[in-house]
Amino acid sequence: MTTEYGALDIILWGVLPYVTIAMLIGGTIWRWRYDQFGWTTRSSQLYEGRWLRIASPLFHFGVLVVVVGHAMGLLIPKRWTDAIGISQHTYHLMALSLGALAGICTLIGVTLLVIRRRTTGPVFQATTANDKFMYIFLVGAIVMGLLATFFGTITPAGEAEHNYRETVSIWFRSLFVLQPAIGAMAQATTLFKIHNLVGMILFAIWPFTRLIHAFSAPLGYVFRPYVVYRSADKGRPSGSSGGRRGWEPIGTPDRERRRTRS
Repeated sequence: MTTEYGALDIILWGVLPYVTIAMLIGGTIWRWRYDQFGWTTRSSQLYEGRWLRIASPLFHFGVLVVVVGHAMGLLIPKRWTDAIGISQHTYHLMALSLGALAGICTLIGVTLLVIRRRTTGPVFQATTANDKFMYIFLVGAIVMGLLATFFGTITPAGEAEHNYRETVSIWFRSLFVLQPAIGAMAQATTLFKIHNLVGMILFAIWPFTRLIHAFSAPLGYVFRPYVVYRSADKGRPSGSSGGRRGWEPIGTPDRERRRTRS
């Protein structure tokens, strides 16, 4: 495998990733310091809930599986899976089946969300130009990810099947040690390159869109103690007044009655 690459490869795979990281981190810090009131998904559930009950779980659970799959594929070196006896063919089948299922669920979910946002009057009126811009790259990243999953390993006749763990994954891990393997990424197929480019743009604009709410996921909810609910009448001492507690004007019958008892 040749490792030749040009100036464009240096810009795309050696410079742009760090610009994306800087915008993601810097933008998130800026948003937290100066726009905490805007740190929200701007929920539209009040306007329409029937479509949302179907689309939202499909999208969010699909994205969760996609993120886990990307983490495993990009961060776990091929030699590790080879060492525990998982062949490339087996790994590819697992990634293809699980990744395709998660990707399709995510695509169906986001498609329904877009249709709902376009066809429901109040939801569409609450949609900003920023939202429309974000949806272009969100849907684009999902579609290109599916295309890369299904067709990204296809190469010209006579060449070996493309293995993204020997190109994209090596490049991705090299970014963290500040030595980007530009040559490895340059050898990836066109579909993987486009998917990466769209993904980097999406992460660069992430802090400035409604997607910022993903960084405020209520993880503590899973580990919090149970909430115990009791009836308003249970535990009340016998003879106590059943009226509303609160401030009462001086001289009212209830106030004078309680003052006399005390």
